[in-house]
Amino acid sequence: MNQERIYKVLLGPHISEKATIVADGSQQVVFRVAKDATKPEIKEAVEQLFNVKVKGVNVLNAKGKTKRTMRGMGKRSDVRKAYVCLADGSEIDFLGGE
Repeated sequence: MNQERIYKVLLGPHISEKATIVADGSQQVVFRVAKDATKPEIKEAVEQLFNVKVKGVNVLNAKGKTKRTMRGMGKRSDVRKAYVCLADGSEIDFLGGE
């Protein structure tokens, strides 16, 4: 995979209450990924960017909720998330810069 595609596959970490519970309970990290990203692409991108070993990848397409606004009905955008299971001994620390 070329270097440009690696940076387009991973859009960033997904920080939520569920993501932190999953990260504490097991060796998993949650990322927001591109709509057309495949599991092998996500695995390779995480391994190359963070120098860790990936055991498995699960992908989730979360549909955006319809919300009522003052101007009528609105819709949140759809999100594609990847739950990346890391191998034993591997760790990604997003707060390491502090």
